[in-house]
Amino acid sequence: MRTGLSFSGGKDSTFALYRLKEQGISAVCLITTIWKENGETVAHGEKLERLKQQANQLGIPLELVVTDFESYTTDYKQKLMELKHIYKLEAIAYGDIYLEGHRKWGEELAKSVDLKSLYPLWTDQDKAIQLLYDFVASGFKSRVIKVDEEKLPKEWVGREVDMNFIRDIQTYDVCPLGESGEYHTHVYDGPIFYSKSHRSEG
Repeated sequence: MRTGLSFSGGKDSTFALYRLKEQGISAVCLITTIWKENGETVAHGEKLERLKQQANQLGIPLELVVTDFESYTTDYKQKLMELKHIYKLEAIAYGDIYLEGHRKWGEELAKSVDLKSLYPLWTDQDKAIQLLYDFVASGFKSRVIKVDEEKLPKEWVGREVDMNFIRDIQTYDVCPLGESGEYHTHVYDGPIFYSKSHRSEG
């Protein structure tokens, strides 16, 4: 099934790509939303260059939805219609985990352009911690690039997401996966990154 993946460069969308590959589903493009105003990613406020490096390391084309707050859904739908034609898409996949509102939006968007919607990470909220264990155990390397300082220490920015991280985050009253925006990550290595000599860690 030829699939586009909604991609932020963080652990959830990267792990979703990994799970798609495990299921034999071909992600033929990565779809990233960026703000018209400053060119940074909508999801994490990342510089676009780092996302381009990731896409190169993953060997998958990066496609951009240039948008603003008011026209977000309209712009995404228009771009998805274009990408459906260019890549012969049959589906779009998302890295959402258990928030029903996020899933409803994604399903409605996919339906509006006659695509299937895939959620390879979808699970019950109480199983989120296991998903984080699976991400780390699979060999992915990522760092925290942003935190909600009302929920987690600002000193966690730059921290590796590893077994120590998993231990420590369980002492806070937050989703261990940061599903509600408690923290965001950048993935710089892992089993689906093939350009080993040019990986971006910075």
